[in-house]
Amino acid sequence: MTSMLSPIVVSLGGNALIPDRSGGSIEQQFRVTETSMIEVVHLLQLGHRVVLTHGNGPIVGNILIRNEAAASIVPPTPLYICGADSQGGIGYMAQQVLRNLLRQADVPIEVATIVTQMVVDAEDPGFQRPSKPIGPFYSEAEAHALERDRGWTLIEDCGRGWRRVVPSPEPRRIVEIASIRALVEAGHVVIAAGGGGVPVVETAPGVYRGVEAVIDKDLASVVLAQAVGAHRLVIVTSVDRVALDYRTPRQRDLETLTLAEARRHLEAGQFPPGSMGPKILGAIRFLEGGGEEVLITSPAKLGEAFAGRAGTRVVR
Repeated sequence: MTSMLSPIVVSLGGNALIPDRSGGSIEQQFRVTETSMIEVVHLLQLGHRVVLTHGNGPIVGNILIRNEAAASIVPPTPLYICGADSQGGIGYMAQQVLRNLLRQADVPIEVATIVTQMVVDAEDPGFQRPSKPIGPFYSEAEAHALERDRGWTLIEDCGRGWRRVVPSPEPRRIVEIASIRALVEAGHVVIAAGGGGVPVVETAPGVYRGVEAVIDKDLASVVLAQAVGAHRLVIVTSVDRVALDYRTPRQRDLETLTLAEARRHLEAGQFPPGSMGPKILGAIRFLEGGGEEVLITSPAKLGEAFAGRAGTRVVR
C-alpha cells in the first residue's frame, strides 16, 4: 500500500477530537475522533501517504485543571510535561481508532504516534511577551496570589475571569524528524507534533530541555509538513470554508484564496489571531516555503474537499 506520492500532512483541530469544545467524555471523544479518522481511511485507500498532527487546546486545559485540583495531594507537573501527556493520550485515541478502521476496511497499514519535541530559540522574543491563555479561570485575588507565589503572568480575559498566559515561541525544527521520516517511508501513518510539539531548547549540541511554553499547532504543522516533504497541507478546523467578513451580514465564503490575497486579507485584519489568523499565516508560510496547496475545511467536509466540492484552497 505504500505510495510514491508526496505525503499529505493533515492537521486536526480540537473540534476534530473534542465535541463542541466542551471537553466531552472519553466516549464522546472517541466518537468524534472516529468521524475524522473515517475520512483519513479514504485518503489512504486512494494511495496517499498521510502524516497526522493535531491540536490539544481543550485537552491540555483539562490536564491543567486536574493539576490545580490535585495540587494539595500530588505536585503539579510542568507545562511541557502536560503537553507531552496530551500528545500521548490523544495519539493513543487517534491511532487506536484509525487502526481499527483500517482493519475493518482490510487496509494493511500500521499507525504510530511519536511524542515530538519541537526546538525553539531560547532567545525568542515570545518568551518576553507571554500571550497564550491556558488553563482554568481565576478570581482577581487568586490571580494575584498565583503571580506572587508561582511567578505566573495572568491577564483578565473578556470579563470571564483571570487566566494564565504563557510564551508561544516560534517552532524551528523537530528533534525526532529522522524517526518520523523513516516510518513514513515504510508506509506507516505517523501521528506527530501534537499540540505543536513539546517546546524544548537546545542547551548543548543534541541536548534538550523542556520549557514552559506552548507552540501554535498551525505553525508547527508547517514545520512538520516541510520536514517530511509534503506538497499539500490540510488544516481541519471548525468551519467548512474560510470566509471574509466572518459572522457579519457581508460574510463571503471562499473556494480559492491566492497567496497574495491571503497576505492582503491577513494584513487587513480579516483573520483574527484567535481564530483563522494562525491558519492563514501557516498557509502563507507553507506556500512560501515551496508547498503547492493548503486545504482548509471541517472534519465532515474533508472527503468532499479532496474531491473539489468543499473547503477553501489556498494556492500560489
